[in-house]
Amino acid sequence: MNHEFNQKLNFSSTRVEPMLHICGMDEKRLFAERLKHAMREAGYDPRPSILEREFNLRFWGKPITFQGVRRWLRGESMPSQDKLMVLAQWLQVEPQRLRYGAADMQGVGESPATWRAEMSAEEQEVLDAYRALPAEQRKTLREVMFALVAASKVKPR
Repeated sequence: MNHEFNQKLNFSSTRVEPMLHICGMDEKRLFAERLKHAMREAGYDPRPSILEREFNLRFWGKPITFQGVRRWLRGESMPSQDKLMVLAQWLQVEPQRLRYGAADMQGVGESPATWRAEMSAEEQEVLDAYRALPAEQRKTLREVMFALVAASKVKPR
C-alpha cells in the first residue's frame, strides 16, 4: 500500500499485511507459494518451463502458455478450477489444499472410498492399469476411448 496513504490512516505495515491476508488480497501470492512447494515435494524444480511442459502433458484443453504458468508461479494469477484439478492430480495434493492451503478442509461430495466401492473388480483393474501408464500413453488411451464412445454414440457417465 502507498506509504502516505498508510500514514494518513495511521496504518502500520505489520497491521496491513494480516488484513490483506484475511481479505484474500494476497491469495494469488499464497497460491504461488503452495504451487512451488508442491512442485518441490513432487521432485520438480518450480520453473515455468517445467510447469508448462508437465501441465500440458496432462491437460486435455487448450495448452497453457509459458507466460500463463509464469504468472501462476509469480502470484499474478490463479488457474481455473479445471486446471487446478489437473495440477493437484499431477502433484498428488488435495485440490482444496493447493487452492486454499487448509489441510483439514472437508471436501464436498462423496469420498473416493465411496465411489471406489461401487466399481466392479473389472472396472477397478482397468482404472489401476490406466493409472500405471505414463502420462503420454494415458492421454492417447483417453483419446482412443472417447473416439470409440463417439463412434458408438454412447454418452459417457
